[in-house]
Amino acid sequence: MQIRAGLHDLDKVVECIKRVQKPIILLQGPVGAGKTTLVQAFAKSMGQTGVSSPTFSIQQVYGEDIYHYDLYNGGVDKFMELGLFEELQKKGWHFVEWGEELEDWLNRAGMEYLKVTIAPYGEKREYRCSY
Repeated sequence: MQIRAGLHDLDKVVECIKRVQKPIILLQGPVGAGKTTLVQAFAKSMGQTGVSSPTFSIQQVYGEDIYHYDLYNGGVDKFMELGLFEELQKKGWHFVEWGEELEDWLNRAGMEYLKVTIAPYGEKREYRCSY
């Protein structure tokens, strides 16, 4: 599925994520593409605020069911070392920024996920969802 959306209509992408019902969402795209912005929009739709990038903390948890990870600095090795792979089994929504290397681990574990690739498209972004 492919959606072109600006900041004012991220609700289309959020609704797509909710419809697909995959608990793990891998967010891919260049720096500044809007990965954290998408997580903010999703969290807001669930009544949560205060979402920020977990670039240095690797994981943020919002409420009881929204988990947000950023593997940019530590990569999958640091993620595994900290035991965060097991966190993905918790009930809720798990958004992973820069999780490309995590795909092999998820596939080997038989865990389903949604991949959202974000690409700049003029003033908007193009969101491609695949699973």
